Amino acid sequence: MEPESPQSPEPWKIVLGELDEKMGVKVLEESAERVVATMPVEGNRQSFGLLHGGASLSFGEAIGSWAAVIHAGPGRSAVGVDVSATHHRSARSGLVTGVATAIHLGRTTTSHEVVIYDEDERRLCSMRITNLILDRPKPGEKV
Repeated sequence: MEPESPQSPEPWKIVLGELDEKMGVKVLEESAERVVATMPVEGNRQSFGLLHGGASLSFGEAIGSWAAVIHAGPGRSAVGVDVSATHHRSARSGLVTGVATAIHLGRTTTSHEVVIYDEDERRLCSMRITNLILDRPKPGEKV
């Protein structure tokens, strides 16, 4: 994720990372309150032919964190500090949709509920992610 410059009045727009691209993620909607994205099951399955639980977690963490970064605003960023998930059912094919919905948008933390659905709108996974809002390091500053 390449953030905007601290002087930029424009909100940050989602930029896919290397893993997101490899997983085939497509962003449909983006705001601090709600991020919606899709991911194909194909290419993200485990050895038994089911959607990999780690792929679901990575997908959900990405969309929840993107919402937090948008909320953080210019000159700030967000890092995940807690994520929990429950897998309710599996998928073998098709496209899954992830929806991150804000629970709390604070000055120093955010929390989002992330739900991953299959094409029949059945809930596959429920997640909660909490992100810490931080100032971005200045150019040349050690992290």
